Amino acid sequence: MTVFLVLGVVGLVLLALSLVLGDLFGGALDALAGDVFSSAVIGGFVSAFGFGAALSEGLDAPLWLAVTVGAVVGAAFGWFASWLTRLVRGGGSDATVTTADAVGRDAKVVTGIPEGGFGVVRVVVGGHSLQLNARAERAVEPGTEVYVTAVLSPTAVSVAPVRGELA
Repeated sequence: MTVFLVLGVVGLVLLALSLVLGDLFGGALDALAGDVFSSAVIGGFVSAFGFGAALSEGLDAPLWLAVTVGAVVGAAFGWFASWLTRLVRGGGSDATVTTADAVGRDAKVVTGIPEGGFGVVRVVVGGHSLQLNARAERAVEPGTEVYVTAVLSPTAVSVAPVRGELA
């Protein structure tokens, strides 16, 4: 049980540091789409896993069940932390929205992106919907969910398909 409690405390410390200092990984995991591997999500998962498994073990559950319960509770809290991160990051703002603010956000292809050419994507930044020209490494069909990876100009970005679209 001690190991699980230590994991819970380490997760809480990571979560608290990420809330105070921002993402602790500083872009090390930016190649992965979305916020699944941010320090807040990982901290939430680790702390919930540790405390959930410790509680299960404290109720005399076998080790395999305690680990399973910890993993389920950790996944639920990790998802919740990811949802909160997106909610806070996507919240409204009085600041002027720029193309650079779109980097790291999910977008939807409005006009297909041909290989070597430009299409159009729609991305929501701070409650504002932006339509930007977009270029991708391969052709992307309209309606596809993409991830903004870089700014090419004040009106154009580079995108990559998200999650299941990588094949």
